[in-house]
Amino acid sequence: MMNYQIPPSVKIGHVHLKVADLDRALTFYQDLLGFEITIRYGTQAVFISAGGYHHHIGLNTWHSKGAGPAPQRAAGLFHTAILYSTRRELAEIFKRLTDAGYPFTGAADHGVSEALYLDDPDGNGVELYWDRPKEDWPFDGDGNLMMFTEALDYKSLLEEL
Repeated sequence: MMNYQIPPSVKIGHVHLKVADLDRALTFYQDLLGFEITIRYGTQAVFISAGGYHHHIGLNTWHSKGAGPAPQRAAGLFHTAILYSTRRELAEIFKRLTDAGYPFTGAADHGVSEALYLDDPDGNGVELYWDRPKEDWPFDGDGNLMMFTEALDYKSLLEEL
C-alpha cells in the first residue's frame, strides 16, 4: 500500500452523539456550555455550534431515545474534546460549571494543555481544554514532545478571571 499522510490542514469538523433525551442534552450543551442551536429536527436531532459554524456537535435520538448510557468498558467514544482559545476562557467555563454545581470527573495539566473532564447527562465524556502556545510545549533534548498528566492548578486558573 502506498504511503499516505493526511494533509496538515485537515481538521475534525464535528462530532455526532447519540443521546437518550434531546432536551436533557440541550440543557447541558446549550444552557450550561453555551452552544447555540443552528438547526433542530423536532425531538429527533439538533445541530449546535460555537461562533456560527454550521455545527460542531450533532445530537440525535435515532437509535438511542430513552436508552441508558453506553457501557464504560466497551469500544466507542472516550470523550469529545472542546478546545478553548485562551486560558481565561477555560477559567470562565470552569467557574460557570463550578457555580452550577456540575460534577467534574477530573482535571489535568498535560504540559501542552490544561484540561477539565466531565460527563454529559448521557455519560459521554467531555474534555474542556486550552492549548498552551507551541513554543511553551515541553520537549526533551532530542526534540520529542513530552506530554504528561499532573494536577491542574485550579487557583492559578481562576486567577485568570
